[in-house]
Order: sequence, then structure tokens, then C-alpha cells
Amino acid sequence: MKKLIATVLLGTLGSLPAAQAAQTTQLGEVVVKGTQEVTTKPAVEGTKIYSGKKTEVIDLDAAPTIINSNYRQVLQKTPGLLLSEESTPLFSVGYRGLDPNRAQFIQVLKDGVPITADMVGYPEAYYVPPTQVIDHIDFVKGGASLLYGPQPGGALNFVTRDPYDGSPLRIETENSWGSHDLYSHYTSLSGTQGDLGYYAYLHHRQGQGFRQFNSQFDVLYGGAKAVYEQDAQTRWTLIFDAYEETHGEPGGLTRAQFDLDPSVSTKLIDRFELNRYSLTGGLEKDLSEATQLDAKVYGVYYERLSWRQRGGGFGTAPTGATASTNDIESQEFYTGGADIRVRRDYDALGHEGHTLTAGVTYHHTDSPRTDSRGTTADAEDGSLRKDTDRTTDYLSVFAENLFKLGRLSITPSVRLENIWQDVVEHVNLDKTAVPLADENEYDLEPLAGVGVNYEVTDEMDVYANFSQGYRPKIFTQAVPSGTNQVVNTDLQAGRSWQTDLGLKGDLPQQGLRWDVSWFFLAFDDQIGSATVNGQSSVQNVGDAEHTGVELFAEQDLVRLWDNWTGSSYGESFGQLGIFAGGMALDAEFVGGPNKGKTPQYAPDYLLKTGVEYRHKDLVKVRLGGTFSDDHYADDNNTSTRYIPSYKVWDLMTELKLWGPNVSVFGGVNNLFDEDYFSRVRGDGIDPSDGRNYYAGVRVIWG
Repeated sequence: MKKLIATVLLGTLGSLPAAQAAQTTQLGEVVVKGTQEVTTKPAVEGTKIYSGKKTEVIDLDAAPTIINSNYRQVLQKTPGLLLSEESTPLFSVGYRGLDPNRAQFIQVLKDGVPITADMVGYPEAYYVPPTQVIDHIDFVKGGASLLYGPQPGGALNFVTRDPYDGSPLRIETENSWGSHDLYSHYTSLSGTQGDLGYYAYLHHRQGQGFRQFNSQFDVLYGGAKAVYEQDAQTRWTLIFDAYEETHGEPGGLTRAQFDLDPSVSTKLIDRFELNRYSLTGGLEKDLSEATQLDAKVYGVYYERLSWRQRGGGFGTAPTGATASTNDIESQEFYTGGADIRVRRDYDALGHEGHTLTAGVTYHHTDSPRTDSRGTTADAEDGSLRKDTDRTTDYLSVFAENLFKLGRLSITPSVRLENIWQDVVEHVNLDKTAVPLADENEYDLEPLAGVGVNYEVTDEMDVYANFSQGYRPKIFTQAVPSGTNQVVNTDLQAGRSWQTDLGLKGDLPQQGLRWDVSWFFLAFDDQIGSATVNGQSSVQNVGDAEHTGVELFAEQDLVRLWDNWTGSSYGESFGQLGIFAGGMALDAEFVGGPNKGKTPQYAPDYLLKTGVEYRHKDLVKVRLGGTFSDDHYADDNNTSTRYIPSYKVWDLMTELKLWGPNVSVFGGVNNLFDEDYFSRVRGDGIDPSDGRNYYAGVRVIWG
């Protein structure tokens, strides 16, 4: 019934416009052949300005095939992003020492539309698209808060494939197998007939996981994209996605358990389920030679369910009287929204090439939540204990202007955030000493920033940016659901400001690309829990400062040799590249109860490096490593939440057997069988898998 309601809800939203002007097409990304597939965004693309911002474009097709959505491999050339790995299909990543849990401090989008449960009240990205449907990922750092939203950790935009334009029908199917009974399947139908293009896809993967019990998972994902080129100035898009996922939760471990056997499970019947259905309509249109419109409307139904046995603790199995019952949590999110942006190119101040962009983003979310108590450890339903209605309205108005003054570009930005949140508790049997909540709050937050770029030469730029960020109070902080937990009366939203100063260059003839920058992030009034007069209180717990250096360099050795000697080995031998990206970070709380301590998931260094070989798209091989310094998984720097340093290598290969139509691929994850973990939760250590293998085949018709 819920799925039927969701479908009807999405169907009523209709579709709206969004397009890319002829001028925009000419301002496409700079793609360098060979191993340099990760490029920066152009100064202006569509209705978005990237000048002065630190950006990366992650091209998934340039790497050997990645299966099981292994984001350690996807992000192998992206310094500063720390992946908190887990054995489930869920996604957790943090940037520059910010909490990675469900990427809640990063704007996470798919084709420019937020994919968090609710970008204000519950900004957790449980879902990201499978790698098979992604064309590339845009990562915008620093000033991204003013481009897509208020979060201080930048923006990850997953851009899906467009319809195949080479024939009316192209069929692609991919099947792969791996350790722990892993099976992954992907099939797509795509093509273009006249002005209409389509792309339909189905993905399914399942496995038992490497834990002894209860680490099984099952993912089913499907959807379609239709693109109608009405004329040279008008492009309509309609996208539908359906995602269903279930997995077991095998529980956390103590350090002693991990050292003895990381495959042990402490929770044998806990499980999680996620269902998400979305519909997006868009129009990209040239209103004139100098003016473009990009508009999207979207509707999303999100359902998060969990069944967890009561009792137990950190690395301990449930025991005692409470272990004969379970907690059943249900959260639903009904969201409708729109994002409308306009770009205007103009000449002024004696210079050509200025660009103004402005727009508005609005969404409304209704989110009912219920918590029940089952009478058995594996009960499907139970008696109601908590019933809460939550509502969010979000309205943001923003503008940026690129002033092009010869080789110097200056881009000031403003964003006005309007947030309305309502939380009403109808039932909460755990609250005996405090009244049920009935809260509504309006927040107005003006944000500003500026980006500067100077073209030192045609191949090298100096850039700098400054931007403010904003961390709104989320549902569980506005009205906490803990037993007799209260909210401090002067609770403030978290606020940040950050700056980058960097130098980047691209020398395609020499096969060299680099980007190095210094950054500083101040994040004040972070929200957490503290005990006041014996009572748990949600309050502002500290101010933190994150300072560091971030760098990336990539060199095609064959192209460098050809350039030095005038030879042409690249034509016959291919490309042999080395790459290295790293972050050196000094993060510390400078105020509040955690003063002097290190924020969670903020290692002193994070290094990603490797070597890869590629020959005319026929052969792709990459050996990549991820090295992290030790750090803590909580702000209190608790000894049980200590994460030791780790070094993980992955070997990935792909070979085309008959032209572009038949490919085989395979690899070894954690090649040297490192014993490590990169995630610690309230129930203990979440271990990472040891050495494991996969192989597959892809066939294309048409």
C-alpha cells in the first residue's frame, strides 16, 4: 500500500523544464587522453559557475570496471575524502575531518537533485546510485555550500549516463561473481530515435558478506531516463528510479574480538531495509543567445526500516531479559521540490565574458516516524512506543556573478537559507520526566562567499576561495527521542567558514596534471550530547579548526618520454601512469568540553597512490593503494573508538576481447590481506574484509 501511495504521489508531480545552451555545450569539460581521466570542472557549465572553486571530475569509465559499488576504488584518485567502510551497501564518507556517517556533512546529489532522506531534517545519504549507471561524479569542495546547499563538507553530484546516441537500440549486459557468494547483474537498453533518446536499466546484486552470520545483503535497482531534444534550444528530461535494499546487521566487535577473528558476528537477527522511489522532470532551454534556464521538479518517497534485538553493548551479544524483545523503527519521507536556475552572459566594465547565475531551491518533506517494541527478539511488528510527525520546508535563494577581467576572474556569491521545521510527538512512552514535544522553528541564515582565479599561463592557474557554511539542527536534535532527553534552550545551529588557496596545472603534452592547496576550516557550535545535572542534554559542544594541505599529481610516463625524445611509443605501447593524492590535516577542538581533542575521523594524513596501464581502451590495469593514519571514531577520543592506521591495495583489470563488444574484468580487493577497520559504531568495531576476489564479463549488442 505504501508503494502504491508513493507511486501516486510521484505521478502527480509532473515534469518541468531544464536545458543546456549551445554556448554551454562549447564550454564542456577539458578531457585529456590517457590516464588523466579525473579533470576539473570548467569555469562555467550550464547554469553553474565553478570558477575559483576547487573541483574534481571522477570519470568511472576511465577506470577498470568497479563492481559492488566499491567506493574505495571509485575515490582512489580523490584526496581528502575518507571512506568509512562497512560490510553493508550503505555509504559513509567524510571530507577534511568531518564526520563521515552517511555523508551527512556533504551535499549528496544525483543529477543535481538531493538524495539524502531530507537535506535539512535528516541529511543522511543511505542510498547512492550503483556504479554501473554513473557516467561521472562531480566533486565540488570549499565553496560548494553556495552552489548546492549549506553543508560545510562540499558536494558530490552523481551524474548518470545519457541515452546512447549511436543507434536506436543498444543492449548492454554485465554479470560478475566474487568471494562470499557475491553475484552482480546489470542490463540496460539505450538508444536514440530522431529527437528522442532513452536509457532503461536494471541492477541486482547479492552476497553473504564475510561475517560468519547475518551479513547477507540484497540490492535491486531499476529506472529509466528519457531525453527529448525538442529543438536546438530546448531539452526535456524525465528520470525515474526505484531502489530496494535489505541487509543483515552482524553487530560490532571489541578490539580483542577483532584481533582474534574479525569475521565474528555479535548480532544474529538484526536487519535493515531501505526503499526509495523518485521521479524527476527537467527542462534546459536557451531563452536567448545569452540567457539559459535550467529547471527541475522532483518527488521522492523514502522508507527506512530496522529491526534490532534489545540488550547487548559494545561488542557484546544481547543477553538478559531485554534480549527477548526488539526495537522496530520506521521512518518515511515524502518529498516534493524544485530547483530553478538562470544564467545570463553579458559584457561590462570594458571586458567580455561576465556571467550571472541566480536561482531558487524549494522542497517540502513530511516525515512520520514510529518506534515499536516487539515481544520476541525477531518480531516483525510490536506495540507502539513512539509516534512523531516531522515536517520540513526549505527555501533557498542564491546568486553568483563571475567577473571576467582578462586573466583574472572574481566570483562573489550569496545564498539566503530559509528553513521551517515542525516536530510533534503524539506518543513517547520513554518520556516520564519531560513533556511531549510540540516544536516549530524558523531559521533564516544568510551565507556569502567569493572565489578568485588567475590564469598564470594557459596551463596553470592560481585560485582562492572563501565561503560560509551552515549545519541546521536536524530532527533528532530539535526534538531528541532519547529517554527523558532535553534540548538546551539556547541551542544554536552549527556554522562554518573555510578557505582554499591553491595552484593547479595541466600539461597534456607532458602527460602531467597537478593540484595543490592549503585549506582552513572553522566549524563552530557543533551539536552533540552532554550530561547536565544528571540529565542528558542536546547542546552545542564545541568549536573546531581544521587546517591542512591537499595535493594530487598524475604523470603519464610514456607521454613524458615521447615528449622528451620525440618518439611515439604511446601509439604502440599505450599509457603508463603513476598518481598520488594526499591530505595532511591538523584538526582540533579549540572550544567546548572537548577542547584539545581531535574531531572524529580526522587522521593526520590520508594518502592515495598507485600505478595504472592503459592501451587504446583495450586494456586497463590499476594497482591503487589507500593509506590512513590512526584516528578516533568519536569526539571524546575514547580508547575503544580508536582506529589504527591501515594500508589497503586493490588490483583491478579489464580486457576487451572482441573490439568494444565483449569485455572481461576482474580483480583482487585488499591484495595484501590487510587486517583493518575504518568504522566504529556504538555497538563496536565494524571490520573490513580481507583479501577477496571478483571476475565478470560484459557483452554489448548494437
